Amino acid sequence: MQTVFIIVISLLIILAIIDLIVGVSNDAVNFLVSAIGSKAAPLRVILIVSGLGVLIGATFSNGMMEIARSGIFRPELFTFSDVMIIFLAVMLTDIILLDIFNTLGFPTSTTVSIIFELMGASVAIALMLIYKNEQSYAQISEYINTASALKIIGGILFSVIVAFTIGAIVQYLSRLLFSFNLNKSYKTFGAVWGGLAITAITYFILIKGLKGSSFAGKGTDIYEYVSKHTSLILFYSFIAWSIIFAILQFFTRINILKIIVMVGTFALAMAFAGNDLVNFIGVPLAGLSSYQNWAESGFPSDNLFMSILSEPVSTPTLYLAIAGIVMVLTLWLSKKAKSVTKTSLDLSRQDEGQERFGSSVLSRGIVISSINFSKLINHITPKFYKKFSQKQFSKQKIVVSNETQSFDLIRASVNLMVSGVLISIGTSFKLPLSTTYVTFMVAMGTSLADQAWGRESAVYRISGVLAVIGGWFITAIVAFTVSFIFALALFFGSIYALAGLILLAVYSFYRSQTAHNRKNKAAQKRELEFISHTRSVQKECTFNIIEILSAVSDIYQRTIYAFRAEKTKKLKSVYLFQKEISAKSKSLKDNIYATIDGLKDNFIDIAPYYVQVLDSLREITHALHFVVKPTLDHLKNGHKIFSEAQFLDLDKVSEKLIALTNTIIDTVKKETYNEEYEFILSKQKDLLNYIAITEKNHIKRIKNKEVGTKNSILFLNLLSETKNITLYSVNLYKSQRDFLNPPKVALTEKN
Repeated sequence: MQTVFIIVISLLIILAIIDLIVGVSNDAVNFLVSAIGSKAAPLRVILIVSGLGVLIGATFSNGMMEIARSGIFRPELFTFSDVMIIFLAVMLTDIILLDIFNTLGFPTSTTVSIIFELMGASVAIALMLIYKNEQSYAQISEYINTASALKIIGGILFSVIVAFTIGAIVQYLSRLLFSFNLNKSYKTFGAVWGGLAITAITYFILIKGLKGSSFAGKGTDIYEYVSKHTSLILFYSFIAWSIIFAILQFFTRINILKIIVMVGTFALAMAFAGNDLVNFIGVPLAGLSSYQNWAESGFPSDNLFMSILSEPVSTPTLYLAIAGIVMVLTLWLSKKAKSVTKTSLDLSRQDEGQERFGSSVLSRGIVISSINFSKLINHITPKFYKKFSQKQFSKQKIVVSNETQSFDLIRASVNLMVSGVLISIGTSFKLPLSTTYVTFMVAMGTSLADQAWGRESAVYRISGVLAVIGGWFITAIVAFTVSFIFALALFFGSIYALAGLILLAVYSFYRSQTAHNRKNKAAQKRELEFISHTRSVQKECTFNIIEILSAVSDIYQRTIYAFRAEKTKKLKSVYLFQKEISAKSKSLKDNIYATIDGLKDNFIDIAPYYVQVLDSLREITHALHFVVKPTLDHLKNGHKIFSEAQFLDLDKVSEKLIALTNTIIDTVKKETYNEEYEFILSKQKDLLNYIAITEKNHIKRIKNKEVGTKNSILFLNLLSETKNITLYSVNLYKSQRDFLNPPKVALTEKN
């Protein structure tokens, strides 16, 4: 029996390391996004600073470990074998769940996941014990620490509202003080504001954080001294930092805002490690402590109750340091952390651009309501204040230190300062606030206050925020349910169930990694490099035309072939390929703004031709969609396919369309636009004439009742969309010709 539990403890330790990796991949967004978004320093420097913060903060998490031991369930009512089942179910659920969210690129809460996993597994085992002991199921509350659990959940939900509100208020006041043009305000208020920011971070991170530290907690001389002289330390800190920043500001070229952002990143990384480390290693360490107690007791595993888990615990600093090292390595090596970070950056960036999320009924309702409310507020606001605020929030004279910034250093510093303060308060009171919820909602609050959600993007940004928040609720539900099921499986299936669940976790990891790699490759393939040199844009445009038109020819032919052979599976794969091509054309068109914005002024006259090229590409892929999708639906519904005469007509149409697109592709490759012009027009005319003849032939079939309704709808639809592809392909050819060799009379602005 002891050998079995040694294996279980070893497995828990392995799962702890894996959980650290998947957990940090998700939570890295909490402290990296502000520094990365504001470009406060090179990525390498940001990772070094945040890594140091994680290492130091790991030693501050000692006081939080009791949450995993007795915060959710009452260990004195569970035996050693019971708690080991609970801990195994929790860890297996956690790594699968977090890895799935990482693959999707959604920041979720590791705190919420661990709490609901503990609750789900505990409830499952408690129900089994109640059944075994012939108790009433109403006694479930005796096994679960409901008061503590509700306090934790309530604190997390409350923190969401507080984080968003405080983030918005502080950012609004900061922008009123500094405006978007920092030239004057930075010189006047920069040093004092920096002193306040660093003092706040010093208090809440270094002073309040000492309470949970494994080396300077309650009872130590350091803690007692700091507690007695807090006000004095804060006063001297403010004076000292303000003087230091004033010297740097007036006698050097060092940007003190960058210093604040980097210190804030360090502090937030430290707060993250202090608050969230329990989510990853708290359960395995509780399992190790339980095993040590059982091994020393000499009692059977199902006869020793785990009251020891209710006692105060002091986690060895070595364990915390090792966990910190694993977290730092994950920061440097995890690719999935970048996906999660990108989601937060997309939702909080200052400028407009391609939005990741679409609109929804709820987001549209919120936007319309907000617009009406803002009109009301604007109506009752004094004119002098409106004039002042409009000047402070004006972006006409905005000073940007880096064109690739998602937002400026003022907003980045507010994000970090407010998030660090809120999380540190939670840590100091041993309340496991979700760092993800807090940092994400602070970032969303500052984005709103900074007017980053303009009329062009608000509906999409709000949809994204709602999607992420919805993901948090899904986290809670799925965490509870899966952990509940896993605990029952382990209770009844013992070692066999454990082996099966491990295989399930390995398979889940493999599938998610494959999906993530495929997603990254697709994103890289679609991504358009926006550069200011027009010739490079033209080359990129030529490449896209060749790629998309070639795909159109291939998809069209394969659609007819798969339909004729009634091979639904092959037609589905064609449809998926068509969706990829359609997504590429949509991405190109959605990014027109960024491309044109990067063109040099002397190339503006030819920009309309580039717009026409992308419009034609989009219309071609749109028409192709209505070739493939209806054909697939027709086949899936079991409708009768075309007659041989119809297929002969379609073959001829397909042959002529392929000949036309191949000619256009060759012309684009060789850039022989003028030489091939008449030839291409003749091919277009020939194809359109043949489509007209084919339509007449089919009308005769309808009159003779040779074909049914569904058959006719699909056939005429294919001919209509083929005609659209033909027309837009030639328009594409003309637009690309004029883009590369603009007419002598270029498009100019009317006098």
